[in-house]
Amino acid sequence: MTTKYSKDHEWIAIEGDIGTVGITEHAQEQLGELVFIEVPDVGATFDQGDEACVVESVKAASEVYSPCTGEIVAVNEELADAPTTVNDNAEGDGWMFKIRIADMAELDDFMDEAAYKKYLKEIDE
Repeated sequence: MTTKYSKDHEWIAIEGDIGTVGITEHAQEQLGELVFIEVPDVGATFDQGDEACVVESVKAASEVYSPCTGEIVAVNEELADAPTTVNDNAEGDGWMFKIRIADMAELDDFMDEAAYKKYLKEIDE
């Protein structure tokens, strides 16, 4: 499994042609305590960059964008009743949806973990 990160602070863990998507630890820290998450419907299709989810916190509302073109094959339904799961484990149990990746090349510009950590240092300066 390979995990890649976007400059929008989303991550995608790739296994075969399925990507598990969520927001990064950094993103959840910026948002604060999450109070609501709207995940997409299974079977929905998105183009890369389309708004796929909405997350609301005590501070703000934010969109989660689809990292790639594809079809939603699973969603984390537990987030409806327990949105703070993302606060507790953003890059694990706090995943939001799984997407069948239509074109792996769309993820070529995403960063690996080391590059993402370097990016975070750059934007925090």
